[in-house]
Amino acid sequence: MAGGRVLCGALVLCGALLALEAGPAKAPTPAPPFRRVDIALGCSYVGEDVRGLLHASGGSSSEHPATLVLRGISIRDDGNLDDVTEYKVPQENPDSSSPIVFEASAQSVSIPHAESMLHADCDGEEVNCEISPYSFQRPGKGPCHTSWFMATLQLSGGISIALVLRGPHCSSWEEEHDATLHPKLRIPMSKEGTLLTTVEFQSSSCNTSLHTHLGSSVTLDCRFALAPSSSFSSLEWRRQHQGSGRSLFWYQVGSTGPAAEPKVHVDVVELLGTGDASLSLQGVSVGDEGTYICLVSTLLHQAQHIIQLHVAEPPRVHVIPAVVSFERDVTTTLTCSIAGYYPLDVSVSWTQKTPEDDAEIPLSNARFSSHRQSQDGTYSITSYLSISSATARAPATYSCHVSHVALAEPISVSAHLKAPEQTGSEGLVGGFIATIIFIVVLFIALRRRAAKPKSEQLLRASE
Repeated sequence: MAGGRVLCGALVLCGALLALEAGPAKAPTPAPPFRRVDIALGCSYVGEDVRGLLHASGGSSSEHPATLVLRGISIRDDGNLDDVTEYKVPQENPDSSSPIVFEASAQSVSIPHAESMLHADCDGEEVNCEISPYSFQRPGKGPCHTSWFMATLQLSGGISIALVLRGPHCSSWEEEHDATLHPKLRIPMSKEGTLLTTVEFQSSSCNTSLHTHLGSSVTLDCRFALAPSSSFSSLEWRRQHQGSGRSLFWYQVGSTGPAAEPKVHVDVVELLGTGDASLSLQGVSVGDEGTYICLVSTLLHQAQHIIQLHVAEPPRVHVIPAVVSFERDVTTTLTCSIAGYYPLDVSVSWTQKTPEDDAEIPLSNARFSSHRQSQDGTYSITSYLSISSATARAPATYSCHVSHVALAEPISVSAHLKAPEQTGSEGLVGGFIATIIFIVVLFIALRRRAAKPKSEQLLRASE
């Protein structure tokens, strides 16, 4: 991927290179110096059909192998860049079947998450790269086609990057008649057979998919940078869900202020100052789930990032009653209440376990209510388990197990069936015997009390 070999000794997280150190804390060390390296990425060029219509214009497209070489990208040198070498262009004359090599200079626009791309092989990440012609209009009738391109990079870790590349101007070809056109794209190429481009506009996002809970706050990351020759025009955040969409935030340079829906916020000062177009969403509800689109526009170009926001709320589980008294010829019903979960899918099962069992025994005689939805959009369901004294064994533990996408592991809540000797006929016999003993003791005490006056009368008569 990179021009040369990279030692795998660092952890990359969302564009930040974190060195892993062991042992006691040490005094802060100076930040590592920066070094310029070449990053080469294998890509696919999604181009034009035989009629010359741009893929972006709705024509049928064709894929062609390509290579994107980001020249002179500034990377923190943490000691793992010693074996990184400059990318060498293959020494061959390109034809219409050869991979298209795009050499991109980013001298005036910084490339975000460059460390992640450079160390992608070490971290086991995949980089999906697609390059396509970019223009709001179809190319002219002349032999020199549009020289604007869009490079879209997707890292398996969730990072997305869009680069707007400006290629050689057609005017330069007209002035230099000895310039050679690329055999496939028909635009001027270098002596080495590559397309020399510059990065004029880049935008990125750290996350293409986010999961959050109800009531929480979440930030949807979106950032951009422009070359001095380009200027920021507008930002729009849109949300799409179940076939419908609406604008959440819109700001245009020169307007009196942003238009935003409640609960959403973009810091306009940071937007204009550092290119931070991130959207903050407060008090997430079920209705906030969906596809969020960040649209950053300049006077000439537009780039977008798509972020999927998933809302997941774990269920609350209760079993009633918690303790069951065993009674002969009586059927007891256990109730497992599962409430407050989102999304809808939930799995509920029952098991039984006695001291003699080595493992829990699955039960299949449970009944279920229909799903119910509350005003906040969450769901609930109730499961019932009937315990018959004719088939039950006591003591025993009956457990309700609940699995849901918002749970790292299933929730298990149990009820306990008391043994018969604790509440059965033996207890009644014991109570009866205790009552008889109490009556006998009381009778003896009364007899002794009645006999005491008679003995006193006989004693006085003898005197």
